[in-house]
Amino acid sequence: MRDESSEWRSLVSEEAIDPDRRIIDPHHHLWRSHDRFSADYMLKELWADTSTGHRVTETVFVECHASYRADGPRHLRPVGETEFVADIAQASAAGPGPQIAGIVAHADLRLGNELNEVIEAHQKAGRGLFRGIRHAISHSLHPEALSIPGRAPVGLAADKHFRNGVRFLGQLGLTYESWHYHYQLQEFADLCRAAPETSIVLDHFGTPLGVGPYASRREEIHAAWRKDLAELALCPNVVAKLGGLAMPDNGFGWHKAERPPTSDEIVAAHRDHYLHAIDHFGPDRCMFESNFPVDRLSLSYGVLYNAFKKIVADFTDAEQDAMFSGTAARVYRL
Repeated sequence: MRDESSEWRSLVSEEAIDPDRRIIDPHHHLWRSHDRFSADYMLKELWADTSTGHRVTETVFVECHASYRADGPRHLRPVGETEFVADIAQASAAGPGPQIAGIVAHADLRLGNELNEVIEAHQKAGRGLFRGIRHAISHSLHPEALSIPGRAPVGLAADKHFRNGVRFLGQLGLTYESWHYHYQLQEFADLCRAAPETSIVLDHFGTPLGVGPYASRREEIHAAWRKDLAELALCPNVVAKLGGLAMPDNGFGWHKAERPPTSDEIVAAHRDHYLHAIDHFGPDRCMFESNFPVDRLSLSYGVLYNAFKKIVADFTDAEQDAMFSGTAARVYRL
């Protein structure tokens, strides 16, 4: 993954709005450059991003296929990522920046009897920070058009073994999390209805695409997305992460511009997505996410959180607190 230069991001700098409001960032990644990525994103880089005037107190790491074990049983290799992040989290607890307070790891939820072995290994490796599993159902219909194509098999959300795995997470009090595309929202809703006792997290609004063959269909896609998201919100076990729209595949093109967007420009482009989700899920089932460093391709951390704060400026303090920290603290038991 390419990383825009810090010089480019610094072309737009803003003073933090409402700087005393507590923020828990419930979605970021960490990786070393050799883990399929072109540049490190470690604690140093995370703290540099979060130290922009906003009061970020804790974060939650979400799996990104980084630092898997190189050998051993294949189903246990993702535990290497939890081991990797737990070490970084321990260092974060002793430093000046936000503490990494939760880990969402990966496991193949189709494993059946072996799934519990993987969960137990994550729990041991996580040193009290393991909170749930993300096994994305994202399946790209046009992978050649996307910068981050999802490679899940067709129909994964309907697979009986996969659904049993999602239900098993609920029995253990763990969350299930998915990243997928806008055209998969209905199958995701079917999955959520099939596992009503599991706390399920929707990532990135369901990623409404806007590149390749989707670029000329923005209005059509947005209308379908609005309908499908409203239907998903009827599932009381689902909470929504609000963010990820600055990824290149959403089609706004910020990463190609001569300078990154201002928070006002982000608000103008994305406001409807955020308010539509909040209207249907309610503040107590919404949490703002950075999705860094992926969204860092398009803008800086401080500008992103200024945009979030502008979008919900008319909400009550209690509602804003829920979206910036309270929902994340409850869902991830922080």
